[in-house]
Amino acid sequence: MTFMIYGAYGYTGRLVAEQAVAEGDAPLLAGRRAEPLRRLADEFGLPWRVASLEDSAGLRSALEEVEAVIHCAGPFSRTSRPMLDACLATGRHYLDITGEVDVFEAVRARDAEARAAGVVLLPGAGFDVVPSDCLAAALAERLPGADALELAFATEGGGLSPGTTKTALEGLPRGGLVRRNGRLEHRPPAHRTRLVPFSDRPRRCAAIPWGDVSTAYQSTEIPNITVYTALPGPALALVRLAHLARGLLARPSAQALGRRAVEALVRGPGPEARRRARTHLWGRVSVSDGASLEGTLDVPEGYSFTARAALACAERILAGEVPPGATTPSLAFGADFVLALPDVTRRIPR
Repeated sequence: MTFMIYGAYGYTGRLVAEQAVAEGDAPLLAGRRAEPLRRLADEFGLPWRVASLEDSAGLRSALEEVEAVIHCAGPFSRTSRPMLDACLATGRHYLDITGEVDVFEAVRARDAEARAAGVVLLPGAGFDVVPSDCLAAALAERLPGADALELAFATEGGGLSPGTTKTALEGLPRGGLVRRNGRLEHRPPAHRTRLVPFSDRPRRCAAIPWGDVSTAYQSTEIPNITVYTALPGPALALVRLAHLARGLLARPSAQALGRRAVEALVRGPGPEARRRARTHLWGRVSVSDGASLEGTLDVPEGYSFTARAALACAERILAGEVPPGATTPSLAFGADFVLALPDVTRRIPR
């Protein structure tokens, strides 16, 4: 495969690069800082190229060397647009690992441009949102006419990367988000809780503004979608308290201070934590007449899963299996795509 990993020296970008080497690929490593790129490239024996998202000419020149990019440098609310512009201008396929609803919506809005340019746009090619999107699609296929979808996930062990933490910090002032009657609607954070029967044990979960309120709608056309995650009581209280202080948290100075704190304090889960961790997903589709169907999906730790999933997505796109346009994992590869990845178990009653 001929592809670029942008943001390769970040936490997740490094994992994608490491996995690519393990699979026998030799991607071009790219980012805006020369020194960490050089160190990473020397470690893995890979080519590298400095390219800033603020330098459109330089970025396009770098993309000319490859056929696709796996974009790993978030928060994608700020980094997705310049990379998208460059990919559409150069005819290169775009993949990222975002979970941000606004980014999914913005990418989808450029579907016509992508088709005209012969380019595949696949945001959410990692844990956000490959497993949940494939679970949603599998359930929707088995219950035609479903008009409501609930999804939930819980992670045992592991932790958050610096990039994920920064994105969460950025999103705190915005509150929650659901889809109702086909429209995105804002809600207070954790506005709804429910007990979710994951495959291993039930957990109390709270509603969050997860990417599936965008992507699952595109994949399934189900008009009512809510996504939950497991939150212990103290974390739930903290999220709701943060909403009360949303005006303060939204200030640029507060966001800048938070980003600096994340950079100083957050390192992300280490190899042993990733190896031991496990992520559980649950989904439920229902019809207004009362029919419903539930299923579960168990996958490896999220960042390890992301590395393998993003590479598998890139491989299939570069093989010409996906028509141009803005798409989702299940639309591009089918609801069973997730089952082709290592150590994944799905349970849906017949």
